[in-house]
Amino acid sequence: MESIIQGRVFKFGDNINSDVIIPGRYLIYIDKERLGQHAFEMLGEGFGAKLRSFDILVAGRNFGCGSAREQAATAIQGLGVKAVVACSFARTFYRNAINDGLPIVECPALYPVVAEGDVIQIDLAAGKIHHAGREHTFPKMPDSVRQILELGGLAEYLKAQLADEAHRAREG
Repeated sequence: MESIIQGRVFKFGDNINSDVIIPGRYLIYIDKERLGQHAFEMLGEGFGAKLRSFDILVAGRNFGCGSAREQAATAIQGLGVKAVVACSFARTFYRNAINDGLPIVECPALYPVVAEGDVIQIDLAAGKIHHAGREHTFPKMPDSVRQILELGGLAEYLKAQLADEAHRAREG
């Protein structure tokens, strides 16, 4: 994952529920592509396919509310979405997204000024979003969180930590 993410925006409203992101009947799957095939299908036939032409989801308040299903973040990645920017996230979704390697950013100032189809650039390291000649800031992520995202999620981060420890033990 890169520190700078750029792409076209799809804009949602408030309270996008994890049950809407991925219906419960698909929780038997863990594969990103399989989950992506069913992401947001409750919003109508072909809705997930429409989202594939966008790179970044922008939403209002409380994105990912509802069930604590980890597959919600995985399904979004299965659509090819690079990041989600929202005014706020449900806490469980926020942590699940980080653990799964999906970059998410809370930036309430962006929501009222961005439109579907706009192109934005997110600089995770600097804590800035560039849109239409304007800059919007968000709290910088701690280095450890950025490392988790850069490595593709918590499992990959832990594998890297264990490999590093094993390497130091062999040398030490």
